[in-house]
Amino acid sequence: MKEVIIKDDILQKAAEEGMDAFVDVFTNAILDSIDGQLTAENMSQLNSDQITLLAFHYLHEEIMDGGFVQLIHNGLGAFIYMNPTDKAFREWGLPELFKIINKSHRLYAKYHEEIEKDCTDEEFMAMFEQHAEFDDFDDEFVENEEMFVSKVANYIDQHIDNFAKIEK
Repeated sequence: MKEVIIKDDILQKAAEEGMDAFVDVFTNAILDSIDGQLTAENMSQLNSDQITLLAFHYLHEEIMDGGFVQLIHNGLGAFIYMNPTDKAFREWGLPELFKIINKSHRLYAKYHEEIEKDCTDEEFMAMFEQHAEFDDFDDEFVENEEMFVSKVANYIDQHIDNFAKIEK
């Protein structure tokens, strides 16, 4: 297992800045421990909570920037949909996020090959119209984003040792 270490003063500063900064400190420390890139090889060096936090990070980043179509196009669909990510979120106290992923899974299964294809910027932008079925899921995520981050921050706070070692 990779040892993820966070300095206490950095953690305290992030906690004062708010829940987004608090979550980011853990996410960034985990990413730093694996040289910034989650791969099949280094995934085995992380525990399930660390992997779930990275799943939330990628999901959050992609959805807030371009929605589920962008998430899938950028190759992260399999990571989210082909793992028990939705169940992990439910265990973290995020049943709403579980439902979003669970319900949108059939769209992923139906369209992922088409969405994942290499394409021009113009073709990529057209995918948003072609796959408007994802819009409701995008909207639901965005509408609940603050609550999701709050619940993730709370879960981390209640299980800090599962994410990192805090040093003075």
